[in-house]
Amino acid sequence: MQKVWTATELEYAFLFTLRKVNSINLEGFKPFFSNMPIDPYIKGNYRLRRLSRFTVSGNELIKLPHGYFFQSKEYNPLLGDLKREFAELDDALIELDIFRNLVLAFSDSCKLHPEAEIGVHQIRIICSPDNFGNPAPEGIHQDGTDFIGVFSVDRDNIQGGETHLYTAKREKPVFSKVLNPGELLLVNDHEFFHFANPIKPQTDAQGSWDIFVLTSPSLLSG
Repeated sequence: MQKVWTATELEYAFLFTLRKVNSINLEGFKPFFSNMPIDPYIKGNYRLRRLSRFTVSGNELIKLPHGYFFQSKEYNPLLGDLKREFAELDDALIELDIFRNLVLAFSDSCKLHPEAEIGVHQIRIICSPDNFGNPAPEGIHQDGTDFIGVFSVDRDNIQGGETHLYTAKREKPVFSKVLNPGELLLVNDHEFFHFANPIKPQTDAQGSWDIFVLTSPSLLSG
């Protein structure tokens, strides 16, 4: 009898891929990164962050109630076993077609179940000549979710910030690249560890890197 593959088995066959999301005009996102609250859970005041969670219904997004972000120390030795709370994404951002297109691109590419929760982290990393920005202060890690999407929105006056994927922490990376604006990296979190190098400014002025990080499951609870 021929084996019938289930949707779950097909989902977990996904490893990683890089794609350009041409349907998104990045200029529409940029104003929403200028009014971001500081992430209060790390030292240095160089990371700003918002977080909301959604499900997808057809071609529409359903925003879920506010929740707490939680990872175990197994996955995040720096901030694990701590309930973290972040401000929600701006309602005007959520209403944009380009935001919906981004979440749908993540959901469709990962072949998510229609009821799967998606967490969307809006993050700005800032740097100055005397204070570099560290996108991954926890080091090479997994998030403890199923799928991760990293979407680069803007790189302003920065160098560095290469994204790396590893099959094991002590192995050489199997993928290394600076994610250019408009590029979406999709990763099976069960199969790879990830890391991003610190950023520093190209001139004496402040620099910034704006990204969305999408995960499913969302790792949020009520």
